[in-house]
Amino acid sequence: MFLLDAPYVSDLMLKTVERLKQPVLDIPGARKFTEGRDIELVDNIEFAARLAVGQRVLSNSENALAHIFDCGCYDELVKQIDICKDKALFRETVTDLHPDYAFKRVRPEDMDTIDISDMPVPFVVKPARGFFSLGVHVVNDHAQWPEVVQTIRDEREKMNAEYPEAVVNAGEFLIEEGIEGDEYAIDVYYDENGEPVITNILFHHFVSDDDISDRLYYTSTRIIRNWLEPFTEYTAQLGKVCGFRNFPMHLEVRVDEQGHIQPIEANPLRFAGWCVADITIHAWGFNPYEYFFENKRPDWSGLLAEHKGEVTVMVIGDVPSGVEKSSITSVDYEGFQSMFSNVLELRKIDYSEYPVFGFAFARMDQDSLQELKQTLTTDFARFLTTK
Repeated sequence: MFLLDAPYVSDLMLKTVERLKQPVLDIPGARKFTEGRDIELVDNIEFAARLAVGQRVLSNSENALAHIFDCGCYDELVKQIDICKDKALFRETVTDLHPDYAFKRVRPEDMDTIDISDMPVPFVVKPARGFFSLGVHVVNDHAQWPEVVQTIRDEREKMNAEYPEAVVNAGEFLIEEGIEGDEYAIDVYYDENGEPVITNILFHHFVSDDDISDRLYYTSTRIIRNWLEPFTEYTAQLGKVCGFRNFPMHLEVRVDEQGHIQPIEANPLRFAGWCVADITIHAWGFNPYEYFFENKRPDWSGLLAEHKGEVTVMVIGDVPSGVEKSSITSVDYEGFQSMFSNVLELRKIDYSEYPVFGFAFARMDQDSLQELKQTLTTDFARFLTTK
């Protein structure tokens, strides 16, 4: 079954729903995206009943998770989701895998009095539940703490007014040690025995040390060859302590210079957001959504030989922070595409509603990737016409 909601459902995902004849929970967002398609919508009662007999479920968006909690669904699934969405609970659950990692759970009213002197700097404070780096602050010196606490207080009301409570819950915060190293995003599902099946690994490139954007992700034969085995071993350990079964997940990790893997966060019931998981079919030729529902495993040995030397990238066309979305009159999509020689897909996004104007998927070699990284050091205001 599928949970479909804003902000975006790709044509690939919708066609997969139709081809597999998977039902979709009947919610307003799902009605909008499935209109005119041969897709069955089911109510909360039917959806919960199907979950109870073991049917799998996949979502496209964090926004849809609230409906799982509202429909009185399968308790075991709710427990697995909660381990991921409550970042403090997630840290507590994986403590045995990372016994030396420092973190604290704190209520907003206790932030003035909590002792943070034992936290190694830099450390991060963020809502126990959150996405898109909302409410996330880096503390580089203990003396900054009072200022950060005041900033958080100012943000709380705005955050809770703009986003669903199940997505951003400002009731509790997590203080955690900063995580150094290269960042990877792993699309993985756990089968009925709790064994992990990795469907893709993306490297998250940052243009500078202080960059926190999601502008560039890419996968390649080199990345899969180097990291498939260690990430499979790690996700197996993670799944065991968290009790994951029949469960898709988008896991973000960092790997330090010694090769130690540390999770950043686990995003439940979905692969890469905004249907960026479609990059898998562009890069490797198989449908990750289909593989989850049909319990298939990628033949990575054959795929690596078939796609030797290839790199597949995804670039988000983000609206620069200094540009008001309401002031944008047009986007130069031709110019945006000109950054790539082999565009596989261009998605145009409603920039009046979201802080992005598009997503581009492209294939290239390692030399072209290095050139692209240099191009991305400047913002995308050059592609926008404003009033």
